[in-house]
Amino acid sequence: MLKIAIEEKLKEITKNYLIIESDISMQADVLKIFDETEQKFGNANILVNNAAFGSDKDTIFSVTNNTIDETFDVNVKGTLMMIREFVKRYINQNGKIINFSSDNAYHSFSDQIIYGASKAAIESLTRTIACEVEKLGITINAIAPGLTQAAWINKILEKEVLPSIPLARLGTPEDIANMILFLASEKASWITGQVIRISGGHEL
Repeated sequence: MLKIAIEEKLKEITKNYLIIESDISMQADVLKIFDETEQKFGNANILVNNAAFGSDKDTIFSVTNNTIDETFDVNVKGTLMMIREFVKRYINQNGKIINFSSDNAYHSFSDQIIYGASKAAIESLTRTIACEVEKLGITINAIAPGLTQAAWINKILEKEVLPSIPLARLGTPEDIANMILFLASEKASWITGQVIRISGGHEL
C-alpha cells in the first residue's frame, strides 16, 4: 500500500522516477539500488540517506540484542554502505550527501535510547567523512528534524510538546524537504560536515 501511495504522489510531480524496494542493511540491496539507478538516470551526484529503523522496545529495561542490531544495521551500517558505494562510483564534481539524524540525538528522549544513539553516530560519521571526501568535491551534511507531523502525533501529544517549541508549531514534511533542497543546491556549496537542526527551536 505504501509503495502505491508513493507512486501516486510521484506521478503528480513527474513521469521520470524509479521505485526500488530494498533493505540497505544488505550489501546486495545497496548494489541493486545504485545499479538500477545508474541504468535509468546515469551516475548519481546527490544521495539522501533517509531510511531508518526504530523499535518500541527501546528503553534500558526492555531493549534486546535484536533491537540493537536491527537499529544499528539500518541506521548506521546501512547509511555507511550507501555513502561508501556513492563515493566509489562518484565521477562528477559538486556531489552532495545528506544524512538524516534526529532531534533526539541531541536531547534526551525517553523510550528511544538505541535510536537516539544510532542517530548520534550518524552525526559523528558526517563530520568525519566530510574531511575524507572534500578532495573529491563532495559535501556531506546531516539534518536533524524535531517533532514533525507525519501522521503519528495525536492531539494529546501535540498539546504536551508545543510548550517546548518556541515557534509554537509542529514541523511539516515541507519544512524538512526545503532544507534538503537547500543542501542539495549550489547555494550550500560551502557547507560541509554540519548538523542542521530543524526543530522550531525545540528545547533551546
